[in-house]
Amino acid sequence: MEPLVFKSRDLDETEAFLSEAYAKMRIRGDVENPSTRIRRDMVGPVSIDRLDLAYAMGYDVNPLGKVCLCAVESGTILNHVAGQDEDVFGPGDTVLFAPPEKPYTGEIRRSRYNIVMFDPVLLAKAAAVDPGHSSGPIRLGGYRAVSEDAARHLAHTIAYLRDEVLPYPELTGSPLVVSASAQLLAASVLAAFPNRTHEPTGPELRSARFETVRRAVAFIDDHADADITLTDIAAAARVSGRTLQYAFREHLGTTPMGYLRRVRLAAAHADLLAADPGHTTVAAVAARWGFFHLGRFAAAYRDAYGYQPSDTLRM
Repeated sequence: MEPLVFKSRDLDETEAFLSEAYAKMRIRGDVENPSTRIRRDMVGPVSIDRLDLAYAMGYDVNPLGKVCLCAVESGTILNHVAGQDEDVFGPGDTVLFAPPEKPYTGEIRRSRYNIVMFDPVLLAKAAAVDPGHSSGPIRLGGYRAVSEDAARHLAHTIAYLRDEVLPYPELTGSPLVVSASAQLLAASVLAAFPNRTHEPTGPELRSARFETVRRAVAFIDDHADADITLTDIAAAARVSGRTLQYAFREHLGTTPMGYLRRVRLAAAHADLLAADPGHTTVAAVAARWGFFHLGRFAAAYRDAYGYQPSDTLRM
């Protein structure tokens, strides 16, 4: 089957095409670069789309009745599944937009990404290979993989189909290859997302949450001298603010903003140790790291280091 290719710089034409090919879309605000590039290939019952949108676009999707995966290469995607927290997908993420039976909304922000779609019946066929499987539809839970390894395996499966199967007509024209490709993808999805054939274990959940904290901590450490908010940190960690709060409580026993204050306090301590008391004041160092109330800064500093910031400056 010949691929479907769409290229346009006409926003009305693009909006109409996207709404017809996927779901209701609306391109937001003034667009400096209206470039759109889309390519859809088919491997039997599986569609693999490559999209490159150079602008921000909102979407509003009724239940598709299909498994819809997203692998982000660049940019960010904000996604909100009905009844769940908003999540942020970024480069390297391979996620489920939503369970097939749930509506979702969101915004694509100047992103290049892949969308993979197929009928959920493929999941039941893949699960039926397991002798312990009971018949019936498979219900996926959650939209992030149960572990980093599972997400990586799913991403590799999508890349394999996209790069090693789709370019070769002799493969896409073979019923055996098409069937094996669909089975491989469905099995990878079952291994990646919670469902009745694979419920995430405590260690898997803790691993996923730790990875969230790791991304957030790296962002905070690199931007502690900037005016950052909980929203900024959550976006960098690719989760909602609430999810980030839970992860920090579990792994670090504090909040993201509490950790940020801790990092800034340590930076202020280092500056005071290195400063020349003849040319630097405690107030100046405190302000440099976002502490504008000297009394609160001194109290927090004393709790952390056991003495006053002025004592450190004179060391």
